[in-house]
Amino acid sequence: MLLHSSPANRRSFLQRLMALTGLSTALPSASETQTGAANTDSLLPPYTRAQNYKSLKQSSHDRTGGNRDFWPIPPGGVQEVFRSPGPGVITHIWFTISAQSRTHLKEIVLRMYWDDRTKPSVETPIGDFFGLNLGEYVHYQSAYLACSPGRSLNCYFAMPFLKSARITVTNEGSQSVGAFYSNIDYQLTSTLPADALYFHAQYRQASPCVPVTGPEAKLNTDGKRNYVYAETHGSGQLMGVTLGVLLNADGWMGEGDEMIFIDDEAKPAIIGTGSEDYFLGSWNFGGRDGATPFSHTYYGAPLIVMPERTGGRYCCYRWHGDNPVTFKRYLKHTMEHGHGNDRGDNFFSVCYWYQTEPHTDFPPLPSVEDRIPRVKLPA
Repeated sequence: MLLHSSPANRRSFLQRLMALTGLSTALPSASETQTGAANTDSLLPPYTRAQNYKSLKQSSHDRTGGNRDFWPIPPGGVQEVFRSPGPGVITHIWFTISAQSRTHLKEIVLRMYWDDRTKPSVETPIGDFFGLNLGEYVHYQSAYLACSPGRSLNCYFAMPFLKSARITVTNEGSQSVGAFYSNIDYQLTSTLPADALYFHAQYRQASPCVPVTGPEAKLNTDGKRNYVYAETHGSGQLMGVTLGVLLNADGWMGEGDEMIFIDDEAKPAIIGTGSEDYFLGSWNFGGRDGATPFSHTYYGAPLIVMPERTGGRYCCYRWHGDNPVTFKRYLKHTMEHGHGNDRGDNFFSVCYWYQTEPHTDFPPLPSVEDRIPRVKLPA
């Protein structure tokens, strides 16, 4: 994407990779290999070494010097929360919101634009982006997203940009957002690695999913009726998903295999053993009467309410940071809704990935009314 990697950058990457796998990070440089000199690079952690970037922050602080460190956003209002030329990388996003509407997490839309594109590469209700896919606050911590007890929303996905970056929030609700607080940390530098990729996040929903009946029920080899998390053309890697499920009928909402199509639109390259297994839980997350919420670095189900009962709610996430799913031409990430797509629950999701060019061919965002989770009983 950007500029050429230096030998030092490649060496640093290998050191980090080997550290993660428990191997020695004492990789000699070319000159040290030739001279046999001792390598001292591994003695110091990165934060003790000179860095080649400029640390910056853009926030909602009161420009007059007072304490009104927030933006009010009226109904229909658009607030730009970040704009910067590049090259650079956003390293951390923090928001907290005071709003009149109880459904503001579904009503406020977050959009991100890279390199002067007029269409966003991130477009999602703000709650869904932070893993709150059912429009309610849930306290949890993960590798890339977190929500604290004070209702602070945090994102640690690194977001490189070459020419420019712009982030907006839009209040699509009918009531005012009284106070939108924002802190966005970023770095500017003269160059970025040539293989740096653009961050993407795509919202999807099926409210409800349409259950498969008849001869096609229970047998699913092609994934054509699966729920789709995201679909994109290009080259990059999948980082994971967040999913909210609202049950429209009694019973376990899982058993849906993930099917990931990689560079072949006809058949999936990756097929799992059930949605509870994809989210790295097991056995119905504990069952109807024993399900227990959990959240860990790369996986979790931090919200489990009324499990396996009509009106029950689940929020789940799975990150592939340990092994990003790579694609060279095409990616479609899907999952069955129930075994063989036999369930008709409501799904609300965001898929996160990186790719070489900013991808902006997203499906239209559903209306606010359609985004609000509501039980829809079968006819």
